[in-house]
Amino acid sequence: MPAALAVEPPVAAPVVDDQALIAAVLAGSSQAFEEIVTRYQRAVYNLAVRTLRDSNEAQDATQEAFFKAYRALHTFRPGAKFSTWIFTICYRLCCDKLSKRKRISGDELPDRADPSAGPEMLAERSDEAVRLRAAIDALPEKYRTVVTLYHLQGKQYDEIATVLNLPLGTVKTHLFRAKEQLRKALSP
Repeated sequence: MPAALAVEPPVAAPVVDDQALIAAVLAGSSQAFEEIVTRYQRAVYNLAVRTLRDSNEAQDATQEAFFKAYRALHTFRPGAKFSTWIFTICYRLCCDKLSKRKRISGDELPDRADPSAGPEMLAERSDEAVRLRAAIDALPEKYRTVVTLYHLQGKQYDEIATVLNLPLGTVKTHLFRAKEQLRKALSP
C-alpha cells in the first residue's frame, strides 16, 4: 500500500484588527479602508434599509456613511469600537433623510404599513422568516432600529445607547416593547 501523502492546510492570512486598519488608513493606505468597508458594509446597509425602508436610499446612506467616516477618521478615538462609530454615523444620516422626507411630503410617516395583506403577502406568510421580517418592518422606527441593532447586528445595550444617543433604560424599554409587539403580531 502506498504511503499517504501529507497535505498541509493552506495558511490563512492573519486577521488585522480595526485599530491597525485605521492606523494604516491614516498613514495613507487606501487598501486598508477597502478592508474596513468590506467588513462593515453589509451591516451598515442592513441598518440603513431597516431604518429607511427603501433599498436605494439605504445604498446611498451606506455610501455616504463610509464617505463621512473616511473624511472624519482622524477624529476617531483610539480604543473605541469602529462598528459603534460607523453605526452612529449611518443612523444619524438615516434620521436626517427621514426628517427631510417628512418635510418634503408635508406629513408624518405612518408608524405601520397598511395592515391589510394582499394575495402575495398571504402566500409568503407560510414562511416564518418572511413573517418575522414583515413584523419587524411594521414596527415603529424607534423599535425597529433597536431590534435591528440588538438581534440582527448583535450589539449590546450600551453600544445601542451610544449609536442612538439614548439612555440605557430607554433602549431596554424600546427592546421590550418591540418584542411585545412582535409577539402579538406573530401569534396565531
